[in-house]
Amino acid sequence: VMADARVLVTGATGFVGRVLVRRLREQGVAVRAAVRGPAETARAVLPPGTEVAVVGSIGPDTDWTDALVGVDTVAHLAARVHVMRDAAADPLAEFRAVNTAGTRHLAESAAAAGVRRLVFVSSIKAVVDESRPDPVTDATPADPHSPYGVSKREAEEALAAVSTATGLETVVLRPPLVYGPGVAGNLRTLLKLCARRVPLPLAGVRNRRSLIGVETLADAVAACLVHPAAAGRCFLVDDGAPLSTADLVRALSAGLGVEPRLFPVPPALLGLAARLLGRADALDRVAGSLELDSRGIRNTLGWHPPLDTASGLRATAEWFKASGA
Repeated sequence: VMADARVLVTGATGFVGRVLVRRLREQGVAVRAAVRGPAETARAVLPPGTEVAVVGSIGPDTDWTDALVGVDTVAHLAARVHVMRDAAADPLAEFRAVNTAGTRHLAESAAAAGVRRLVFVSSIKAVVDESRPDPVTDATPADPHSPYGVSKREAEEALAAVSTATGLETVVLRPPLVYGPGVAGNLRTLLKLCARRVPLPLAGVRNRRSLIGVETLADAVAACLVHPAAAGRCFLVDDGAPLSTADLVRALSAGLGVEPRLFPVPPALLGLAARLLGRADALDRVAGSLELDSRGIRNTLGWHPPLDTASGLRATAEWFKASGA
């Protein structure tokens, strides 16, 4: 990896950011972490020797000047993330300010500062928001509906425009659900249910869900920062082996050291129950399929996931157990 180059990482203290910074530092790369602040808080969770630049919140007016001095490449991970019950009066406007306008402004600032390449962690939600029977491929037309998905798709388009105008190399990664030690959201809820041995009516669910481990996503970002063939590309990225929700429960339970408690209910009955409870969206996340065809990054970069899903889920469950969450 670039011995004398400096990487600016946004979202460096986040779930994926911490893992990426650690990996890059282990490879001897100079890393500057762009953080909201304060600097002391960031230094407490980042590896020794990581530079810290306080940039405040990310948006169309963020001052990136100092943060970008001497920077060769940028890994842009910071985002306003998908929240289930958004309290904002206009969620799309809020997502656009951070994810779209904030990303465009960072790219323009980076180009002006002489940065060579920017790697953007987008989301599969920039392509599809809900489950679908057939795998998502590089040729699947982007048709997001959620405010989060729309803002990420518009950010991808903004990056392409900045790249055309300035020559800044851009790389886009579209991961599915990211898991690993420290995970929050739906997967943490599932871990709690498994740990408490709550019976789950998912034994009959034969869906196919792609996932990506946090270490694997960080590895893909690191590869895209340096690989010549990554420039200008947009890659779907995942662990490479989709699994059913029932298999996910089995893997997490194994890591927790408990017997999985699954019982079969016909999927049609599950669907009816979800609709009666007004939670069809929740059922879609549990029983729907969302499989990625990530051959693009493998074939183009010769990149392969460093960790298999079973090991990654086991490590996640062991972390959850040890944390007493």
